Amino acid sequence: MAARTKTAKDRPSYRCTECGWQAAKWLGRCPECQAWGTIDEYGAPAVRTTAPGRVTTSALPIGQVDGRQATARSTGVPELDRVLGGGLVPGAVVLVAGEPGVGKSTLLLDVAAKAASDEHRTLYITGEESASQVRLRADRIKAIDDHLFLAAETDLAAVLGHLDAVKPSLLIVDSVQTVASPEIDGAPGGMSQVREVAGALIRASKERGMATLLVGHVTKDGAIAGPRLLEHLVDVVLSFEGDRHARLRLVRGVKNRYGTTDEVGCFELHDEGITGLTDPSGLFLTRRAEPVPGTCLTVTLEGRRPLVAEVQALTVDTQIPTPRRTTSGLETSRVQMMLAVLEQRGRISAIGKRDIYTATVGGVKLTEPAADLAIALALASAASDTPLPKNLVAIGEVGLAGEVRRVTGVQRRLAEARRLGFTHALVPGDPGKIPAGMKVLEVADMGDALRVLPRSRRREAPRDEEERR
Repeated sequence: MAARTKTAKDRPSYRCTECGWQAAKWLGRCPECQAWGTIDEYGAPAVRTTAPGRVTTSALPIGQVDGRQATARSTGVPELDRVLGGGLVPGAVVLVAGEPGVGKSTLLLDVAAKAASDEHRTLYITGEESASQVRLRADRIKAIDDHLFLAAETDLAAVLGHLDAVKPSLLIVDSVQTVASPEIDGAPGGMSQVREVAGALIRASKERGMATLLVGHVTKDGAIAGPRLLEHLVDVVLSFEGDRHARLRLVRGVKNRYGTTDEVGCFELHDEGITGLTDPSGLFLTRRAEPVPGTCLTVTLEGRRPLVAEVQALTVDTQIPTPRRTTSGLETSRVQMMLAVLEQRGRISAIGKRDIYTATVGGVKLTEPAADLAIALALASAASDTPLPKNLVAIGEVGLAGEVRRVTGVQRRLAEARRLGFTHALVPGDPGKIPAGMKVLEVADMGDALRVLPRSRRREAPRDEEERR
């Protein structure tokens, strides 16, 4: 009898648990997402063809489609509504991801209580904590409401059963990686389980017109854990950011089918819970009676929101051959660039052989190039031990040739600085309309910008350094 040949159905296939890439043989590293040790063996799917079937709804001209069903409803948290584009759309599925302990569960429990009402019930499914633990947090943040229902479940079938019993308008699942289906092989949080759970919850949301908030884990690199397919399936992806040692929390829109992705919500985490900040600039400033050397203010744009932030720099003598360069809230590479520009273009030679410490106030992270001018002026002020003029903000990108380049949103930045009481600003050329009461000095390069420091003190630092040597 002839030997039975292996068909395509009998041959095993291999699939990446991170991105879903398939291969005919095992590999140590996925060629698609470059992840190591994520290729597992799966049975090859049978080839099927789909015949035309009965349609569920007839196709209509787009002008005849009723758009009122997609009207957003407020969550009760204005800062979250800002990021979502007005609120939660019925049937929308939102994925909220962030580091452990950043405040995701606290924020969503607050949203669950504020969104609950007589006509709109809220169902909160917890898979990581017991119901009594969530109740303790609800008591602490005052998130108790008769129309907020709570259940501790990790089985997908039980979650769907709760939907039939409660009939909520808002479903919150904390988290999607803890819920599993017994009909699917694999541990909770695996690619197949996350895909099945997310698919079932998305189908239920669309069929019922129920908004759904899913909490997602992140990897050590900050990426959302699980298959990339999860981010494609949901309608909105929100990133919850913040240093656990600071009070500020930022919610950014990474993906939004119902609005823009350039909005940012600001929150303050405290013992009584988490509250939105309509004016968070005060967290990033240190109010002083007199200016201090090594400090400079700038206006950064978080999405479309201008925030006034403070850059601080400190330079000290060192006895080691390689001076220290320490940064907090700033990109080390940009600080190094500003040091090089000051030494070469600004003729401040003393700064290169000293320990340099730079930081921001309040835990804010400045990554946009518009903060370059403030970083450079803070370093120059620290090197010469000369304070900058009071009520001064600096806005502009600094190039390697020492030129100060234009940045976006200068008018919005100046308006925010004037609203907070600042009267002087250093900006690149052609800033546009200037707010009333604001004195603006246009600078073309670092030479022009450094003139805000007293000339005698600027020349002392290099000379003193030469005398020490």
